[in-house]
Amino acid sequence: MIAFARACAAIAATASKLEKIALVAEYLRGLEDADLAPAARFFTGNPFASADQRSLGLGGRTIVAAAHVAWGVDGAALRTAYRATGDLGAALGPFVRPTADLGLFRETLTPAKLYAYLLEVSAAAGKSAQRRRQVLCERILGACTDPLEATYAIKVVTGELRIGLREGLIGDAIAQAYDADPLAVRRAASAAGDIGAVAVAAKHGTLEAIAIAYHAPIAFMLATPIAYDGAYKDLAAGSWIVEDKYDGIRAQAHVTPERVSLFSRTHNDVSASYPEIVAALRALPGSLALDGEIVAERDGRVLPFRYLQARLQRKDVSPELLAEVPVRYVVFDLLARNERFLLDEPLATRRAALADVFPVILSGAKRSRRTAAIAAAEWLSLDFARDDKVATTLPEAVRERFAAARERGHEGVMFKRTDSPYTPGRRGKAWLKLKRELATLDCVVVGVEWGHGRRSQVLSDYTFAVRSPDGLMPIGKAYSGLTDAEIAEMTAWFLAHRLPGADAARTYAKLGLGRNEIVVEPAIVVEIAFDIIQRSELHASGFSLRFPRIVRLRPDKPAGEADTLTRVVEIYEQMLTRERIESD
Repeated sequence: MIAFARACAAIAATASKLEKIALVAEYLRGLEDADLAPAARFFTGNPFASADQRSLGLGGRTIVAAAHVAWGVDGAALRTAYRATGDLGAALGPFVRPTADLGLFRETLTPAKLYAYLLEVSAAAGKSAQRRRQVLCERILGACTDPLEATYAIKVVTGELRIGLREGLIGDAIAQAYDADPLAVRRAASAAGDIGAVAVAAKHGTLEAIAIAYHAPIAFMLATPIAYDGAYKDLAAGSWIVEDKYDGIRAQAHVTPERVSLFSRTHNDVSASYPEIVAALRALPGSLALDGEIVAERDGRVLPFRYLQARLQRKDVSPELLAEVPVRYVVFDLLARNERFLLDEPLATRRAALADVFPVILSGAKRSRRTAAIAAAEWLSLDFARDDKVATTLPEAVRERFAAARERGHEGVMFKRTDSPYTPGRRGKAWLKLKRELATLDCVVVGVEWGHGRRSQVLSDYTFAVRSPDGLMPIGKAYSGLTDAEIAEMTAWFLAHRLPGADAARTYAKLGLGRNEIVVEPAIVVEIAFDIIQRSELHASGFSLRFPRIVRLRPDKPAGEADTLTRVVEIYEQMLTRERIESD
């Protein structure tokens, strides 16, 4: 793991994507198969493949306890180091010491050996599971020989690698390392759900042999927002379709004869929360990977997103809740059908194939399947998104189409190029979304975190709050909206204005901030746009913003003039009033 750690440090030290790719390629090229697969997975920041539903169940407290045994770490010194870095790996790494001093046996740590330990950690179960995890963690730390190796071993274990890598860059590095076609590598990675297996296949020239791994979520294709008052110049070229943008939960469905899986945008399996959708999907023939949106619906009308909150992350859905919040899964894309992977096909081809799937449901040869499908349709738990060709891009025509979508209870409209492939995890100009925001709020930044991917070296994740009689109350967290230059400038400011230890501890407790957040002086005001306001126990304010994003910094506004909780309540009540009017 020393070579892996050195590679990670070099990758983190450069902002150049090409240099990052070259450094990953150089490191991977020198590995044997046993180390190649786990090392490629580690670079993603997740110790396991995306298709692997295993989790470590290893918390920071267990890691610290293991470090105390392996290295004799002093608690007070560790707390000081953690406050300075906000990263457990970076804080613990310098405490490494030769295990011979402690009378412990030391073995060489390699990616393969670390992966084997992590498999054992994941498999630990029963009453002794916690103790077993700590012992395994002690062995991992005891095998580390220098601070850099220890730092990055811990970063792998915690899933906090933060060296500015995305899986797409790792795929490009694999292609470069083994002279493979980058498109073939990306296609194989999406199909397999395991970048480690793809690395080994690229090394041996067997990428074409990788089959679709159903029930391994594929990264979702994303849309770029366009302004309501814009001229829509992006729509002038090419052929487009337009469809309603649904006010629900994006979900990817994988259907095989053996089982059905529903995945959220965070790749969590949410099948248990929507049993009626799972039952409807079982009526589909063959194997399919679908992209769509789960919406709440009653009496043929789509309900606002907040109605879905009662169904979120529910492991057991009662008959009463099923009746209270009926849902529909609206399918708008087909990613795979049987052994055919469709991501590289143009949207027009994918939509034609999707339209072909739905008539098959209701005309199946088996009576039992036909009956189940008809029942599913009657319960409004499955539907196929209809679309129209864009006839004109005149602003008044686009806004008229937008108004019609809003009248149907939807969030806005989507524009999609008919010749566009499905690009997992990427936001480009092939898909555009048009929404109209309720309002904006001027909020005070109270906590910040180090970013991910290319922003791993800057503080780009902001927790923001509104004013109340009881002080500042958090209402959300935003990750996007500022330029790289603005984020870099604000990183320097936040690091210079972090609250001291005692003040930070009190603020943590009062505001309910996360353990990785740096508490900062409440002086920076940001203007926040959002989709809706909803009641929430997640934040001290009692509210949360859906899809918040930073519009701009407000250096002209002091924190004492930020918006108040009273203003939040006003906007929330206006939203409820508008919903009642639109539903009448």
